[in-house]
Amino acid sequence: MAGPVSIHQLLGAMKTTGASDLHLKAGLPPTYRVGGHLRAVKMPPMSGEEIDACMSPIIPPSRRPYYDEHGDLDFSCDLPDGDRFRVNIFRAGTKMNAAIRRVNSVIPSYEQLHLPPIYGQLIDRSNDGIIIVAGVTGSGKSTTLAAMIEHINSTRSENIVTIEDPVEFVFKPKKSIISQREIGIDISNYGEGLKYIVRQDPDTIFIGEMRDKFTMTAALQAAETGHLVFGSLHSADAMQAFSRILEFFPRAEHEFVRGALANAMRGICVQRLLPGTTEGALVPATEVLTNTSTCKDIIRKEQDQDIPALIAGSEKEGMHSFTTSLARLVQSELVFMDVAMQNAPNPDALASTLRGIKTTASTMISRSR
Repeated sequence: MAGPVSIHQLLGAMKTTGASDLHLKAGLPPTYRVGGHLRAVKMPPMSGEEIDACMSPIIPPSRRPYYDEHGDLDFSCDLPDGDRFRVNIFRAGTKMNAAIRRVNSVIPSYEQLHLPPIYGQLIDRSNDGIIIVAGVTGSGKSTTLAAMIEHINSTRSENIVTIEDPVEFVFKPKKSIISQREIGIDISNYGEGLKYIVRQDPDTIFIGEMRDKFTMTAALQAAETGHLVFGSLHSADAMQAFSRILEFFPRAEHEFVRGALANAMRGICVQRLLPGTTEGALVPATEVLTNTSTCKDIIRKEQDQDIPALIAGSEKEGMHSFTTSLARLVQSELVFMDVAMQNAPNPDALASTLRGIKTTASTMISRSR
């Protein structure tokens, strides 16, 4: 790219290159993430001032003062062809930087995402309660939640209300009616949006991120009063998800929170994205905990350390561990053996599981590098 580059050129090139992310870092050329790997664009480094000028056309004017004051801002933007992007601009070393993720304009199905059947089954058998999708940053939580909401939109006549920061996937009403509210545009913060959400007669509520005591409390209260609530949480596994939730609350309130979770939780679905056997593909390894009677007892009695054993012994109830998921991905030829082993919580346990599984030679060998 020769001469001054526009943000629309950089965003448009994400589709042609198959990039998932674009990074603008002061002092470096624009850098794409393609198939999990960073690739710099062949052009001169951009200064912070050039990044500011480049980004200005897509920054919502009403949100610019927030960035100037706080040094950080999330928003979304669209291209005329329908491509949509989730944008974070942030100040580092007094210079503007940006991290931009391309959001698929078409909401994928469970099958396209290679998610196990339990994801759909959880929703089909739940009309109230809370379903949590957890994972680290960049693990595909937003896409999975979009598939879940779209499943309801396609199969039920319900009123769906979402609170997102920012809105990533835009839903088109099918059997359901949907109101998508964006932080900073429609409402000032999650607290403001959740304060009166039950007055909007929702059947299903989607909270973009459960990030503090207030959002978690509001989610549990809605779930306990007949609403089906979806939310995302930053957590590496199901056991850690409980620790993460309890961290939002003082120790004196843990018994109350555990009681609410035992009553309202329908499932915790944790995922992490792995490089697939197809060039550039990313495939989710998953762990699923469903709220059986045994699970309720574990939650109430603070026996979180027993959650991994419960998951491992409850496959008939739809639960499965990361180890089981990784073995299935190898068996299905969706990931290579070495990738699975590198990402296994317990490589020895995965190796033991795989001994009885028939796999092709192409899957068993390591990826060529």
